[in-house]
Amino acid sequence: MSTRDSGPELVDWDLAARTGKRLAGSGPQVNAMEAQETVAELHRFASKAEGYVQEVTGLDGSAVVAPVMVVDRGGWVTANTESLRTVVAPLTEKIHEARQGRSFGPLDYIGPKATGMETGAFLAFIAGRVLGQFDPFYNGANAAAESGRLLLVAPNVVHVERELDVVPRDFRLWVCLHEETHRVQFTAVPWLREHLKAEIKEFVASTQVDASVLTANVREVLQALIRAVRGEGDGLNLLDVLQTPEQKAIVKRVTALMSLLEGHADVVMDRVGPEVIPTVDTIRRRFQQRRRGNSGVDRAVRRVLGMEAKMRQYRDGAAFVNAVVELVGMDGFNRIWESAETLPTPGEIAEPRQWVDRVHGSAA
Repeated sequence: MSTRDSGPELVDWDLAARTGKRLAGSGPQVNAMEAQETVAELHRFASKAEGYVQEVTGLDGSAVVAPVMVVDRGGWVTANTESLRTVVAPLTEKIHEARQGRSFGPLDYIGPKATGMETGAFLAFIAGRVLGQFDPFYNGANAAAESGRLLLVAPNVVHVERELDVVPRDFRLWVCLHEETHRVQFTAVPWLREHLKAEIKEFVASTQVDASVLTANVREVLQALIRAVRGEGDGLNLLDVLQTPEQKAIVKRVTALMSLLEGHADVVMDRVGPEVIPTVDTIRRRFQQRRRGNSGVDRAVRRVLGMEAKMRQYRDGAAFVNAVVELVGMDGFNRIWESAETLPTPGEIAEPRQWVDRVHGSAA
């Protein structure tokens, strides 16, 4: 029996999508020809970037299909509500099973609407800022052949390149290099997608669904799951109190994985070099200044949503990747993709030499 047949979902996802699309806005003004050219160029650069990523990393993801989709902000919101709905479905089913046949009352249907509006507002905020994203939970029409999808948010790319006053061609290829690296990570390392799914499944399995606790904390449990999926966490908060020790360990492992993936992509986009992207140094410098130069209100919102922790993932992950490559080269670094056991632990992200000693031996 599906969740929709057995009772209300934890989130009114349709309301979340409508709210998110309404609040996200359309982005910068462009005419029809500019819009078509931007979409075509992002598709072309995403395809071109695959070769550069393979050259830098030694990873070949061409055997697995993961489509590239250029979307507007509303399209990004829709895609993410679809993915989050898939991720949260096992938790919803577990909660419904715990009710042991008890009927649903009006409050059971009001709560999902409130959470849907909150989720929509959260997605709208991100939709106005994200340049691209690899969605590993997507299954297309041919689920057996497809493994995720790459989303590029065209209006945000145009907005940022104008704000930074950089060469559009260079900036678009630079963005595609980062996002294409994520696509290659999951297509060249097929077990990675299933590993992430398994971590989420374990998180759900260890979630307490006692009715007396759940009634007051369902929203917090849901948010904890979403944060775990995205590898986000920022200090002690209510979610830390609600999470079991098993869940805290999962969040730490997923955070380490996300730091690895983000840092790896950041390193690749800069290692391609000025022979491919002539203004890469200018782009990186201005992009970093933009990250640091947000208003106090914007930084406060980012902290609340866990996005400051995301920025640390870029920094810490890139430092880890650069340090390991310096010690054992890119081929030695690529042993990281052999299995879940060779992924870095949270402690190893901070101390790259520990990973090298564990995987390569202390003589490396």
